[in-house]
Amino acid sequence: MYSIILLSVLGLGNLFLGFRRSNRLLLPAAMLMLAVVFGVNFLDWGTTESFFNDMLVVDNFSVAFTGIVVLTALLLLPFSQKYVHDGEANLAEYYSLLLFSLVGAIMMVSYNHLLMLFLGIETLSIAMYVLAGSDKRNLRSNEAALKYFLMGAFATGILLFGMALVYGATGTFVLRDISFAVQNPVNASLTPMLYIGMLLMLIGIGFKVSAAPFHFWTPDVYEGTPTFFAAFMSTVVKTAGFAAFLKLLVQAFPAATAQGLWLPTLTAMCVLTLLIGNVGAVAQTSIKRMLAYSSVSHAGYLLIGLVAFNGQLEGASANGVFFYSLAYSVATVAAFGVLKLVADVRMREDYNGLNGLAKTNPLLAFVLTVAMLSLAGIPLTGGFFGKFFVFSAAVENGYIGLVVFAVVMSMVSIYYYLRPIIAMYMNDPDATTAEPVPVSAFQSAALLLLALLTVVLGVLPGLVSGIL
Repeated sequence: MYSIILLSVLGLGNLFLGFRRSNRLLLPAAMLMLAVVFGVNFLDWGTTESFFNDMLVVDNFSVAFTGIVVLTALLLLPFSQKYVHDGEANLAEYYSLLLFSLVGAIMMVSYNHLLMLFLGIETLSIAMYVLAGSDKRNLRSNEAALKYFLMGAFATGILLFGMALVYGATGTFVLRDISFAVQNPVNASLTPMLYIGMLLMLIGIGFKVSAAPFHFWTPDVYEGTPTFFAAFMSTVVKTAGFAAFLKLLVQAFPAATAQGLWLPTLTAMCVLTLLIGNVGAVAQTSIKRMLAYSSVSHAGYLLIGLVAFNGQLEGASANGVFFYSLAYSVATVAAFGVLKLVADVRMREDYNGLNGLAKTNPLLAFVLTVAMLSLAGIPLTGGFFGKFFVFSAAVENGYIGLVVFAVVMSMVSIYYYLRPIIAMYMNDPDATTAEPVPVSAFQSAALLLLALLTVVLGVLPGLVSGIL
């Protein structure tokens, strides 16, 4: 709860910093705010408290996932330094929107009431609709914002309709009360209403986490959204969405799993997401669109953790989702960070824009290599153990066929994750890529930290793997 209060107050305070003639104080102030929130968040570790008449519950699960989203935002901020140097007039508003969106993300990982889930999703989503169109002079950014807003509005309507049907069938919005009503139905004639409500909720949240077949907005929106905010969208939004998804299935609909209600639908979504995400990424020529389809594919791997859940928020599946979210977020921030630095100078986002980067900027090439290897699940990186924990939970619960399919898709992903590495190390720079990309000491330190975290998660996964 401290995190929500601090982010709300600091977000408002950050707006007043925008009245200064210089915006050079905004970046260090925003990073200091997030560092404070990250530390204060863990004051709630080991306790379970409820707020707003049990609508929001703070426990180890919510503290752990809050830590991921706040840390991700903190690691991402150094790559907004160009906005400071360019004198971006709306920088204070951008940072405040990011802080407010984190409030929505924390509500999504801490909710105990469906209305609190809805408030969290909308708080996060509305900020992202604005930030997607923040480059107002760029038609692609305007298109991305409009497409994201319209598709998001439809998904929100579907989610709300699902919540209404679940309420009509159970008479409650509280997760554990819904679970009790599912196990002990008062009126059997309302059961079809419950099934349809559950399905609509799966569709609504599936859109938010870019799960197929509700992923169609992802490549276009990521491509048009400014790279800095696309990175935030790809990490924070996905982490909060999957934490909320896991909590919904574990606490509200666990009995429905045994009856085979939502499990077949979720399994089909998982297979389709893995297939479309990986095959779609192979065909891309833009790194940004490749990372968008990569985001879709990683939603499929995270869905395996949801399919294999063991009925509680503590256990192999929950730990697998937590570790995977952390490893994926760190590697994705590193990848988008390097892409932004390169694209800002070379004005291109295709693979050829990386030609010869190992010669002109060895640090950028090294960090992007580590990020790509982690996303591919290569050993000695965090991504390897992220997949290992998720696959292990699935195998323990008998989903061997699903794991075999996921391993095959992981082999496919190696192709498109190696393409940037080949371009950086094996292709010679041309006239547009011969000049080094300027990187500040601050950004270099952030990149090294991201690479170090990725390697540490791959070498010493036990540091965080059993946190839940």
